[in-house]
Amino acid sequence: MSYGLCKAYCGTSQEPFSWTNFSQQFSGWLLPYLALISQLPFGAKHRLDNLTSMFLTVGSPTLAGYSLIITVLNSRWIIRRFEVIDYPNADFAVRILISLQQAPLRVTSEDSLLASLVVLPENDEWWSELAQLIDYTHTWSLSAATSIIWVVIAYLFTVVDSLENLDANINSNGQAVGSVWLWLLSIVIGWLQLSPKCDYSRISKILGRANAMAFVASSYGAVKASSRSRRRAVSIDAVYDNTLFFADENRSPPIFNYARAISWSQSAEEVCDAFCMASRNAGSHRPIDPNAEWQDNGKSDDIHLANRMGPPDAVDSYCLAPTDTVRSRWGSGIFARMCVASLMALLLQWGTTGAALLGVLYTPTTGLGCRSLAYLTYGIISTLIWMIMVASSVLAHYASHRPKAGSSRVALFLSESLCWLGKAMATINGIGIIAVCVFQFSNVFDTCFCNASVFGRGKSAYSVVYPAIGALDSTRKAWIGGLVMASGCAVGFVLFVNLVVDSLS
Repeated sequence: MSYGLCKAYCGTSQEPFSWTNFSQQFSGWLLPYLALISQLPFGAKHRLDNLTSMFLTVGSPTLAGYSLIITVLNSRWIIRRFEVIDYPNADFAVRILISLQQAPLRVTSEDSLLASLVVLPENDEWWSELAQLIDYTHTWSLSAATSIIWVVIAYLFTVVDSLENLDANINSNGQAVGSVWLWLLSIVIGWLQLSPKCDYSRISKILGRANAMAFVASSYGAVKASSRSRRRAVSIDAVYDNTLFFADENRSPPIFNYARAISWSQSAEEVCDAFCMASRNAGSHRPIDPNAEWQDNGKSDDIHLANRMGPPDAVDSYCLAPTDTVRSRWGSGIFARMCVASLMALLLQWGTTGAALLGVLYTPTTGLGCRSLAYLTYGIISTLIWMIMVASSVLAHYASHRPKAGSSRVALFLSESLCWLGKAMATINGIGIIAVCVFQFSNVFDTCFCNASVFGRGKSAYSVVYPAIGALDSTRKAWIGGLVMASGCAVGFVLFVNLVVDSLS
């Protein structure tokens, strides 16, 4: 039936709402995913930040996937950097740095703070205590496992049922809905595998307890750092000045790791370099005190405590890199890791969204219509949000190094503007995709205009009253292809996370 004839006989309104069809489709296709959102890691200091992280995740699966993968790759990078270091507390250091990816990590090397923390034997307790306290587990639970199993079983049952009854409610079928939300399963499983330490209040208390035990070198020997000032070598003090108050770097839910990736890499590399220089000097049997002789520890390979003591100037020089060494203010290899994270995030986003598009485009009437355009718009906006938020983090990091320069002020203004724009778009996109799914189940899209695929067919648009022989066969093939595509990308994403994590252990 042509589009014009359909309007003449059926009007422009939607088909009548069917509660039975809506309740079955909603509970089978969408409700399990909405319940699964509660299993995302939160832990922010303020409830509004938790709500924002939820909208960012639902509104931009690309950004969620990017933050997860960049976290994995940063962990892998810093572990490999520490593999060549043989110095006391190096194992503790790498564990602590990985655990602090969900916090605004600050490293202070002035006043011998960092060097003292690395070399002084009095700080051994600081490293062991902090590593033990921060190694709490936030991973699989009964509720998380139940939610994931519920989603998987509901998805399999509804997929089989939809393929067996292809011609029943074909336009309000939730096949595309199941595919477009499948990314959430990968994100939740990925974060459960990583067990991010994102409880800001708990991390702050743990670090405060450890920092109370920190020592710093002085002319009279090692003294408590608290006797000198409130500054510490390692802290998670958020920046609350007029320029960075709203920085996502200060928000602990792991979705905001996109904003911390560069600054964390730079801070972690600073700690790593200090350990590396101390390890090299110790390997050359050089004590910290230039006026002392190297003390052998007998049969043990441990460094004698006397070799790890000295005045502040000697402690600093012991951990300083050569004068001709220039450390990047971006963190070594960060852009390569960002590219890999971007590729995996885009694969997850468009593998699931593309599968939903494939199923709808090949459902009679084939072509671009209201449903397919809605899913396409969701994927495009999600990708744009990721681009905007990552660009905002790069500009913010650039501005933080030269806060008084004119270019930095411009970069900071653009960063804050993009940040707010991205969050607004994520909120709208998140609410929009839920509304699209509800509309599909409630026959809102069952109109002559939407069923005729007017966007794609134009003047030749038509509505299918009874599918032609063989038409449903192509639809079934498209739905099966979309199922394989979405499931393959979701499983591949999880396998990639597990592969990289396994290589670290």
